Amino acid sequence: MKFVFSISLVAALFLCIQVRAHATAEDLPTDVRTIVEKADALYRSDASSAKIEMTIVTPNWERTLNMDVWTEGMDKTFIVINSPAKEKGIATLRIESEMWNYFPRINKVMKVPPSMMMGQWMGSDFTNDDLVKESTLLDDYVGELFIPDDANPDYYYIRLTPKEMTVTVWGKIELVVQKETYLPVQQVYYDEKGNKMRIMDFKDVKDLGGKRIPSLLEMTPLGREKEGHSTLIRYLEVNFDEELPRDTFTLRNLQKKR
Repeated sequence: MKFVFSISLVAALFLCIQVRAHATAEDLPTDVRTIVEKADALYRSDASSAKIEMTIVTPNWERTLNMDVWTEGMDKTFIVINSPAKEKGIATLRIESEMWNYFPRINKVMKVPPSMMMGQWMGSDFTNDDLVKESTLLDDYVGELFIPDDANPDYYYIRLTPKEMTVTVWGKIELVVQKETYLPVQQVYYDEKGNKMRIMDFKDVKDLGGKRIPSLLEMTPLGREKEGHSTLIRYLEVNFDEELPRDTFTLRNLQKKR
């Protein structure tokens, strides 16, 4: 949570990239889109549901959220927190580039304004923008294959740079994908000066919902002020191609008592 979270989160792997391949190795394909679409298909389907555990770690505290997540295609995500008790019932709805949060204690729905999109989602190292960008990064970035000095011959390396009109805090994003399985391995975010800002690692490959996917995603922010911080997302259950109720992705369902 795409979980977009891609969930999936996870979010930024769900890209449809304008191809501009510059790699020279003979064993590298020239179609970047093919690589990313295959990785994308691992977590997405026409409709899906999942049970997810998110653990937020800081030097001073640690907490775990248990959530149910539903998705439809690339444009819709619905998240409900089940525990702990303090956050139980908090829900998030995303429809294309718009996003709303529901807080049951005050019985209020709040639309997330553009100025808050880079804010942390539930105090994690994932931002509100991560949730909505899974459908728009495809159009906002240009992709090219490249070969780093320490390249592993078993991996594809893809560099994404924002198009001229794209509004983003990232100067570039680098994806690492396993050649044989097209499983994502790592995603690295850089600022406009070329400094590494955060890394997302994909771990613990398992069979879930009839697919073999990384069941653990670990986001690690970089920088002295972020030392000791990380967020882990673990997929506990996944059901792909599930028929969902027609009102799943609605504001009415967002406020539903559970």
